[in-house]
Amino acid sequence: MSDYYQDLGLQRDASAEEIKRAYRRLARKLHPDVNQGADAEEQFKTVSRAYDVLSDPQKKQAYDLGADPFATGGGDGFGQGFSFSDVMDAFFGGAATGGAGRGPRPRQQRGQDALVRLDIDLAAAVFGSDEEVALDTAAACGTCHGEGTQPGTSVVTCSVCQGRGEVQSVQRSFLGQVMTSRPCSACQGYGTTIPHPCFECSGQGRVRTRRTLTLRVPAGVDTGTRIQLRGEGEVGPGAGPAGDLYVEVAVRPHETYVRRGDDLHVTLELPMTAAALGTALKLQTFDGMKDLDVVAGAQAGDTQTLRGLGVTHLRGSGRGDLVVHLNVQTPTRVTPEQEALLRQLAALRGEERPEGRLSSVEKGGLLGKLKDAFRAH
Repeated sequence: MSDYYQDLGLQRDASAEEIKRAYRRLARKLHPDVNQGADAEEQFKTVSRAYDVLSDPQKKQAYDLGADPFATGGGDGFGQGFSFSDVMDAFFGGAATGGAGRGPRPRQQRGQDALVRLDIDLAAAVFGSDEEVALDTAAACGTCHGEGTQPGTSVVTCSVCQGRGEVQSVQRSFLGQVMTSRPCSACQGYGTTIPHPCFECSGQGRVRTRRTLTLRVPAGVDTGTRIQLRGEGEVGPGAGPAGDLYVEVAVRPHETYVRRGDDLHVTLELPMTAAALGTALKLQTFDGMKDLDVVAGAQAGDTQTLRGLGVTHLRGSGRGDLVVHLNVQTPTRVTPEQEALLRQLAALRGEERPEGRLSSVEKGGLLGKLKDAFRAH
């Protein structure tokens, strides 16, 4: 009987990890596709046979007690085969994970993340608010509590794969008998089956449900801002851990105010007389009524800024500003009496027949371009 430890260059107290490392090293060195030596194939078979025994706890135990696991293997002593996936691991590094991807997969899995949209008013964006969010997501089944089975029943070990979650097949090659593994189709790789699925969730361990939660919307959010709530998303299969919930904010347009960054803008319509004489007004803001003094001679397009009455900064302290845009209204219809007064005012100002004049522009501006055009002709 061959000394499998010596074939891999190991001591008899070698750990499972040391056995894997030794096999990977020798397999890369001796594989016939890499090593064209005359006895490379036989050496590769030898180390593969040794690894097949020492990597299997039952075979290893039998070998350590003096038995030959291949005594009934027949033929070339390679009859039990070796795992083709172990050979691939040796070349591509898969075994570095310690075979974590093998064996039955758990029925409990993490749920998916969820995304919902939340419409809020501009005032909520300015100061923040508590909002109710309704969503339809997967939740743990209340009948089976995530087990997927009818109450009083349980899962059973798969009779096809005997609980391993995978089945193996053996094929012959120039290396001998190569063993490959694939997920068991009878249990979908779980290693267990559910003879009596829960009527409520059909064995999934979760059901669709509608629920409502209270969300604290921070001040300063804007359309497109996403708020993450950890563990509030979809519950996974088998009542696995829930994913995260992302709430995407959409701020409704306001009938009066327009937001630009963290500043608020509003247009104030002023009568011609108020713009000329000046006036004091009350302006409705998100902070209540505020006084606004319009100086005499205000022009259309002038702005006045009320500091700190805008949107709260989402990151950092303080708030933006409230910018008031003045729009001077010129009357389109006047009474005969009003027309007489306006003509009297025009006479007093010497504006009975005013001559239109261009506003001054910088050199190279509109006026400069017109002059250059005339010169060219």
